[in-house]
Amino acid sequence: MIAQADMRRALLDATQPCPKGLTDGLDRPAGRRFDIYRNNVTVSLRAALAEGFPAVHSLIGAENFDHVAGLYLRDNPPNSPLMMQYGDGFPDFLAGFPPLGHLGYLADVARIDLAMRHSYHAADVPAFDAQRLAELNEATLMTVGFSFSPSVRHVISAWPVVSIWRFATIPDSPKPQASPQTALITRPEFDPEPHPLTPAEAQFVKAMMNGARLGTAIENTDETFDLGPILHLLLSQNALADILMKDPL
Repeated sequence: MIAQADMRRALLDATQPCPKGLTDGLDRPAGRRFDIYRNNVTVSLRAALAEGFPAVHSLIGAENFDHVAGLYLRDNPPNSPLMMQYGDGFPDFLAGFPPLGHLGYLADVARIDLAMRHSYHAADVPAFDAQRLAELNEATLMTVGFSFSPSVRHVISAWPVVSIWRFATIPDSPKPQASPQTALITRPEFDPEPHPLTPAEAQFVKAMMNGARLGTAIENTDETFDLGPILHLLLSQNALADILMKDPL
C-alpha cells in the first residue's frame, strides 16, 4: 500500500524518487511513466499559477516564476479539481520568500491578482438603483449602511499596488509613483477592474464594508476625504448591492 502523503510528495517534487511499489498496468515499476505523469501535473499547476497571477509573472519573468511556482506547489497541493481556485496561499508564500524580499510590493500585487480572479467568479446581483439614495433626506442618508456586491474586493497596501499592477499587465501604462494605494476591485459587467483609493477613501470603504453607518464612516476619515468621488465610483461600478436601513452592527 502506497501512502497518500508519499505519493503526493513524490508527485509534486521532481527531486523525490518514484514511490516504492508503484507499478504500471503491466505490473512493472512505474519509473519513466511516473516521471511523465509527474511532469504533466507540475506543468499544469505552474501554468495555473501563471494564468492566475499574471502581474507577478510579468514582474519577475517566466523563468523566475516557474522556479518560485515549483517551490510553492511542493508544499501546497490543490485542494480542488478546479484549477481556477489554485493558489490562494501564493501571496502569503511570496511575502515569506527571502529571495524576493527586495520586492516588498510583490505579495500585495499577487493579492490583487487573486482578488481579481475571485471577483471574476463571484455571484451576480441585480444592479443597485441610485435613485433610492436620492430619495432620502440628509439625516436619514447618514444613518444607512450598504451591502456590497459579492464581486467587490479590496487590497490594502503601503505600496502603489494598482499602478504597479497596471504597469505589469497593461502596455504603455505609466511608471508607478511612490505613494500608497489601496486597490478596490469591482466588476461592473463581465471583467473585474482595480481602482486606486487614497488612504482616506480606503478607510471609508473598509468601514462601510464592515457595516458602519454612512455618517460614522465619514466622521472617522480625515479632512482630505471627499464623499462625492468615492460614492460615484461605487455606484458607477455596480459595487453596491443594497441599502441597509437599520443601523448595522
